[in-house]
Amino acid sequence: MIDILLIQPESGGNLGAIARTMANFGFSDLVLIDPKCKKDSKVARNRAKHANYILDKAKVKKRSYLKNYDYLIATTAILGSDYNIPRNPITPQQLAEKFSGLDIKEKKIGIMIGRESSGLTNQEISLADFIVTIPSNSNYPTLNISHAVSIILYELSKEQYTTKITEKIKPAGKKEKDELMKLVNKRLNEMNFPTKEKKQTQKLIWKRLLGKSFLTRREIFALFGFFRRLR
Repeated sequence: MIDILLIQPESGGNLGAIARTMANFGFSDLVLIDPKCKKDSKVARNRAKHANYILDKAKVKKRSYLKNYDYLIATTAILGSDYNIPRNPITPQQLAEKFSGLDIKEKKIGIMIGRESSGLTNQEISLADFIVTIPSNSNYPTLNISHAVSIILYELSKEQYTTKITEKIKPAGKKEKDELMKLVNKRLNEMNFPTKEKKQTQKLIWKRLLGKSFLTRREIFALFGFFRRLR
């Protein structure tokens, strides 16, 4: 299950447009995190057109709700590099490809969309398993959030409506990921690093690596065995 998570949305017009594009591509689960606008505002409902049912059932939650997801995906127009690990992105097409071989119906996946004025904070991005960016003109890279959602959902829907020969493969969930990270961190804490910063960098890289890999349950249990034997 994929939720669209709008972080402190500010515009009823964008809210309605996002509901409309979600309906276009067959998505219906919308969550508003600490919204600055009302989902039942006239401008939101007018813009949503025949997708008002999505606004009607949209959940309004606090930031702590983000902890409920097996996988969190952040979106940003601000790119990083290999040395800026939190902002090292993939494209919407690559995101769709990651989903294509997995049965995600029983997993909670949230796609975080940032504020119209300032996007997502570094702290919010740090909560994500990985981030998605939309390739655009470097002179003006930031898209309107409703346009960004349209592109991401278009790519996901292409894969969703394509017959999958591997749909019985089950991805690992949040519980398994968290337990594996505890074990990884335990092993890293047993190792000697020149500085605390280098150790923290290793922990961050492993968190990103495990999140971006969309490991299957079989794969994650194999890693449990490996790290338990690692000394």
